[in-house]
Amino acid sequence: MWNRVIRGLTRGKRPPIYNERQRAQLREAGEFNARLIDYLRPYVQPGVATRELDRLAEEFTRDHGHRPACLGYKGYPKHICTSVNQVVCHGIPGDYVLRDGDIVNVDATTIVNGWYGDSSETFLIGDVSSDVRRLVQATFDAMWRGIRVIKPMSSVIEIGYAISRLAHDRGLSVVEEYQGHGLGRRFHQPPGVPHYPLPQASRDVLVPGVCFTIEPMLNLGAKQTSPPALDGWTVTTADGSFSAQFEHTILMTEHGPEVLTLTQHGPQEGHQF
Repeated sequence: MWNRVIRGLTRGKRPPIYNERQRAQLREAGEFNARLIDYLRPYVQPGVATRELDRLAEEFTRDHGHRPACLGYKGYPKHICTSVNQVVCHGIPGDYVLRDGDIVNVDATTIVNGWYGDSSETFLIGDVSSDVRRLVQATFDAMWRGIRVIKPMSSVIEIGYAISRLAHDRGLSVVEEYQGHGLGRRFHQPPGVPHYPLPQASRDVLVPGVCFTIEPMLNLGAKQTSPPALDGWTVTTADGSFSAQFEHTILMTEHGPEVLTLTQHGPQEGHQF
């Protein structure tokens, strides 16, 4: 989350390469973040206010001795993001009550013994329209397409090609202003991971030991987003169309990509919504 594409910002900067001890700590952080998403899962339903999801997330995280990463990050006022319907990302939990036909992306980042875990999932609330279901399915599939296309020494641009091709084949657009990012003892670091084929991303190589997120945002309408709202955070689609997102934290190993934030009770690769 959070990482806006600024061309040249991370290009040429080397991402941290993690050893086996550090990889174990990354796995622990990712596993806890996935547990948090699973904990929230039964509460994401019609009639629940997004502020209640935020309260539950903080309680679960602190009860386990860990810290919510979002609270206070660059002034962000809550513990998770809840992005409903046309909100692309950074939706602030509040009084909005989820209702039948909505979708909501729950984006959580936690700090476990100094290491970050980061993932998000889009939930269907009650009965959604066929177009909205198609959007959510494509976004989920696009994330997995981006994961499965890479291997040790792949270029980051391969992720963008894979995601954008799937989205365009299904008549959807890819948000370009926001991207995935490196992760470790810092929230955001190299490499930046655009979800479209940004030429500069061809120079970023995924060597074993690099950790990063893949988190595509797809829109039913045009790819353009509006500037953040008066709250300074909430980003919406420019045309008011629905937007969906999924996110996993990935560790590139010598044998291929390892997904660190797999949930036990959420949709697995190949799931049909």
